[in-house]
This record gives sequence, C-alpha cells and structure tokens, in this order.
Amino acid sequence: MSATPPDNTNDIAQLAQGGRTNVIGFLLRLVGRIPFLVIGGRMYGAAALGRMAYAVLVIEFAAQIATNGMRRGLAQQFALGDRRHVNEAFNALLISLLVALPLIGVLWVVPQIMFPHSAADGWDRLLPFVIIPIAWTDIVLAALAFRFDVATTVRARSIVEPWTLSIAALTLFYFARQNGLIASYALAMTAAFLTALLAFLRSFGLPRSWRLELRWLAQVAWQNLPLSAADAIEWTSRRIDLAILGLFMAPEIVGVYYVAQQVASLPQRLKTSFDPVLGPVIARKLATGDRAGVAFQIGQVGFWIIAAQLGIALAIGWTATGVMGLVGPKSSFVGGAKALCFLMAAEVVAAIGVVSESALVYVARKRNLVISALMIGLQVVLTLVIMTLAPGWGWSLRWQAAAPAMVLCVTLLLSSVLKAQLASKVLGAPVGAIRWPLIIAGLAASLVGFVFTQFVEWVDVLIGLPMIAGIYGVIIWQYGFAPSDRALFSKGLDPEMAYQQ
Repeated sequence: MSATPPDNTNDIAQLAQGGRTNVIGFLLRLVGRIPFLVIGGRMYGAAALGRMAYAVLVIEFAAQIATNGMRRGLAQQFALGDRRHVNEAFNALLISLLVALPLIGVLWVVPQIMFPHSAADGWDRLLPFVIIPIAWTDIVLAALAFRFDVATTVRARSIVEPWTLSIAALTLFYFARQNGLIASYALAMTAAFLTALLAFLRSFGLPRSWRLELRWLAQVAWQNLPLSAADAIEWTSRRIDLAILGLFMAPEIVGVYYVAQQVASLPQRLKTSFDPVLGPVIARKLATGDRAGVAFQIGQVGFWIIAAQLGIALAIGWTATGVMGLVGPKSSFVGGAKALCFLMAAEVVAAIGVVSESALVYVARKRNLVISALMIGLQVVLTLVIMTLAPGWGWSLRWQAAAPAMVLCVTLLLSSVLKAQLASKVLGAPVGAIRWPLIIAGLAASLVGFVFTQFVEWVDVLIGLPMIAGIYGVIIWQYGFAPSDRALFSKGLDPEMAYQQ
C-alpha cells in the first residue's frame, strides 16, 4: 500500500481517538447489557423476551425511516458550510419529526403490527412514541460526532441506555410484570436521548436566525432518500432474520434467538459507532478530491474493526454454550448457541462492507443501494426457502432456529465482497483490510478454544473466554499491528510513524 500524504495525519488521529473511545464503549455496553439479558431470561422468561423483541423490531425500523439518512447525511450537510450547523441540526430534527408522526399514527391505530400474537394495553400502546427519541438520538449524536465528540455516544449508548434498561427491568418486574420489558425499553431510549440532547445543547447551543424553510427541507429530505434507504436496508438485513423466524417458530424460540442477537450485536457497535466519526472525515476528504486518502482510511478502520471483532467472535463463539446458559435455564437458552456462533461470524464478515459503504453513500449512492437491495432480497428468499424445507430435510429444531443466522452470514459476506470491490473501483485505490496475522491469530485462538470446550461450562466461560481473547490479542498486537494501527492505542500520533508501511 502506498504511503498516505502527511495531511491525513490529523484525520487518522481523530479516527484513532474515536476508536479508542469506542473500544471502551463496547466494554461498558457489554457490562451494562448482560444484566438485562439475565434479568429478562431468568425473571421474565423467553416468551416475554420474544414478545418484546418483535415489538422493538417494528419500532426501531420505523425510527430508521424517521432518521431519514441523517445519521450519515448530516456530515455532508455540515461539510457544505452554507448554513449554521446548529440550524442544520434542528432542520434535521424537524424533518425526522415530520416523517415520524404518520408512522406513530399507524402503529397507534393498528398495534397488532407490533404485537401480532397478543393484546396491546398500557405501556404497549404508548410504545410508538419512542420512535421520536430514538431517531433524534441518532441525529444529535451524528452532529456531535462531526466535532469528534464520541464520548457522548459512549455515555448515552453504553452507560445510560443499558443500565437504565437493566435497572428498570429489575424494578418493574415487581410492579408491572406484564409490560415491564416494554416500559424498560421506552425509559432507556428516552434516557439516552436526554443525555445526548444535553451534550448537544452545551456544544451547539440554540438555533440563531433560524426560520422554517419547507422547500429547502423537502429538497434535503429528497436528497437523503438514498442514504435513508441504505440505512434502512442495512438495518433490516440484521433484523429480518428475527422477523422471519417469528413466522415459523414459537415466541420462546424467538426470545432465545433475540438473546443471541443481542450478544452478537455488542461487537457490532464497534463497527457502527465508527460511522459518525468516519463520515465527517470522508466528507471532508471527498470535498478536496482526495479519494486515495479515503481508501486508505477505509482500509485502516476496516482492519481495526475486523481485528477486534474476530477476537470477540472467537472468544464468544467457542464458549457460546456457556454464554447462553448464563442468560437463562439451560433447557431453554443453550439451544441458541449455534445461532450465536453464526451471528458472531456474520459481524466479522460484514465489517469491510459496512466501512466501504461509509464512502459509497457519498460517491456511488445508487450502485450501493442496488447491492444492498439485492442482498436483502437474497437473504429473505433463502431464509424463507430453508425455513420451509428444513423440517422435511430432518433438521433438528436447534438447526432450524439457527438457519436465519446462517443465511445472514452468507449474504453479508457476499455483500462485503461486492461493496469492497465497488469502493476500490470508484476511489481508484484498494480498500483491503485483511492481513495474514488475522488468520494466524484466529487459528491459535481456535486451538485454545477447542481445548477449553473439553472442560465444564463454568471453566469454559470464566477461564477459556479470556484465554482465547488474550492469545488472539497478543499475536495481533505483535505481528498484525503496524505503527499506524498502534495509533489506536496511542494518545499521540507521529506523522512519520503513522504512515510507515
């Protein structure tokens, strides 16, 4: 790989700073999310988790639509520099509200969309209003990330949200057991939004000389349609498996799959939380015509994410039976171990595709959208076919429940290959993020993992999991990380060292 011009040093330093913060955020989110899964699994039960999972699926999909692509599009609006940033942000919030209101109205009138197999009452009927704080949180955090404030994202998403969720679920179990999980979710999303909003107001202040510009707002909304569609499709690709599973399986199995999905989504935050940091950097580089610099940054961040996610996937994958057993009764939850393994693998293979998309949404929106749409179509068709035919093939219930995760892994791998190739072609430079030490470290960690699977589950989890991660981490650090990669863990960044290849 050719050396990158020194004027990229500050961008890499900012990306590295965001990466360090996101790693900390992942650990905090892991610590905060596990109590909720244990409370949900052992106190409320798999069926209650499944009911909540389907409702949240609908709400978060609506919130993705209401965000209108501003999670990444706001950086482009800011980069244009023709309006005050605070006014741009409030315009984005207004657009989001206008899109969210009709969605809320539909779900209020037809709550069966959220709860197809049970009645909706109390907190259940109010759940659609959570669409607004979810969408607004994404927009506010994107605005803060343009100023490289990633700490607020960590505080809101990794501390306030998961701990509010866990504490509320534990408390409400004794007062409102029937709606406790739904109410806990609503409280957690609202608390995360208030945390982000306070930081936003401190950083940006209130709008000045702001006026309603309906024509301009409509134009921005129209321009962001490809971004909005890409975000919605990417999000749907990670949730359609749960939705289809709910058509074929009982709520208990959906609840178990939801737990596996939640565990697997924790390392996903390492990837998606780079978007707000990477977006502004890419927008600035593209504004100056430095496409080679964008390709370098995609490859750099892609390697960081893959290196972290592969280690996490191996550690959790080899100990999946024990991890799922911690959440709830073994008779119910251990069956989700296979699904968890495939979901963890899916996060690894998806990494380079998602990072490549960070540039494609600016330079090849339509082609990126076509690839995304084709992949989700393929995912839906394959999942439906396998779920329909699997019983006749003699698949066990556990393998049938893992089938959507298997298909997700395959389609995300294909999507990553296609998007990485397209990004390389459009940017005129390679965006590869795979290095040989990843394979060596992966094999060594797998050997350790295989050894610990011979022990009882508590040894496997308490000793095996950190050992697998430790062996992997040592090899990657010693042989996989170049000086530019070690910037991720260094507060200072030497321009000469940063681009030594």
